[in-house]
Amino acid sequence: MIAETVCSAVSAAGLGIAAITAYRRRFLTATRIAAYALVPIGLVMTGVVEWLADTAFSPTAWAGFGVLGVAWVLFTTTRVVERRRGGTRKERRAARAAAQPEAVAPGASAPSLGQGSSPAARPAAAPRGDEDFSDIEAILKKHGI
Repeated sequence: MIAETVCSAVSAAGLGIAAITAYRRRFLTATRIAAYALVPIGLVMTGVVEWLADTAFSPTAWAGFGVLGVAWVLFTTTRVVERRRGGTRKERRAARAAAQPEAVAPGASAPSLGQGSSPAARPAAAPRGDEDFSDIEAILKKHGI
């Protein structure tokens, strides 16, 4: 009963503020304030406020919230433990299967990269006494010049 009275008073005050705002020719703001002011009285008329008031003072409802809290703690605990272990058995089995290399052709040799593409195929440059141009030579060799 008290909650309904408070909501009605809040709605009346909000509508009064909306009227003053409309008097100042701020119609868009006045309409928005009126919309907010009508929410509490609408909640009273639909019975939501009475239901909330009954729930707030009900020991059964608080026990239900406690049970929901315990269920949530258990759920999150199992998720944390599952992540630390690396997932479920199915997920671990699939991860192990994916980690094993699959041999498509066990007797196949390494692919050919073409002439001169591997560092071993290139002839080593003879060291010169002139070390000033070694970095330039390396750049030119890199670009094939």
